[in-house]
Amino acid sequence: MKMTTRRKLAIATWGAPDEGPIYGKLTVDATEALAYLAHVRATTGEKVTITHLVGKVVGNALAQAPSLNGYLRFGTYVPHTSVNVTYLVALEEGADLAKAKVDNIDKMSVVEVARDLRGRAEKLRAGKDVAFEKSKGPLQLLPTWLIRPMLKVTGWLTGSLGISIPAFGLEAFPFGSCIVTSVGMFGLDEGFAPFTPFARVPVLVLVGAVHDGVVAIDGVPTVRKRLTITATIDHRFLDGAQGGVLARILREQLEDPWRLEVTPKALTASDPPAA
Repeated sequence: MKMTTRRKLAIATWGAPDEGPIYGKLTVDATEALAYLAHVRATTGEKVTITHLVGKVVGNALAQAPSLNGYLRFGTYVPHTSVNVTYLVALEEGADLAKAKVDNIDKMSVVEVARDLRGRAEKLRAGKDVAFEKSKGPLQLLPTWLIRPMLKVTGWLTGSLGISIPAFGLEAFPFGSCIVTSVGMFGLDEGFAPFTPFARVPVLVLVGAVHDGVVAIDGVPTVRKRLTITATIDHRFLDGAQGGVLARILREQLEDPWRLEVTPKALTASDPPAA
């Protein structure tokens, strides 16, 4: 893929990933999203949540935004061959965090995303995720001043060169193109997150709590369910205009989730009603 002059300037201007972030905020009407999730739960018995839905929709948006679904290697942008999104999983009642990467999320239904994530989370919490248990060893033994350069090197090897290091439980491109996490579970309407340098992802997405809000519908103040999503984006990958396109895709699919393609395996009842 040929790089534009703007991208070359951005890559040459900012370091990765502690400089040049863009912060974005999008508040959407969540009324239909909640109805859709209730329908899916009743139909399949799977505990799908707004965070599952947001991750799925973000994956769809990344599939349509090739400038974000990629990584930097020796100052050159390289697109990923699939859309992979990482969720953060709370461990030990929130005392620790682990990652659970969902591969090819744009090709999955919301139910399949929830099932995949649930399986990974159960393994992590039960201490049965071999890769995660291996990765904890060095972190528990080394002092922070040694961990810093180690993370820098391993982050570069896995996140830029795509090299796996099985001995340390590290896979190639371990975080995919985006990290999704929920602050709504802590009762926060919204929040912003800083980049994690060793993760080397261009996008962080935080899902807030669904809350009541007053909006004007045909000029009439009406109480609706509202959801705020915030994002931290690496400026080397995205401009404001491209961010607007991304926001439009997110809004359209979150406010009308019935349009999402759902496989027969995921939903076994009749088609959902029109929004």
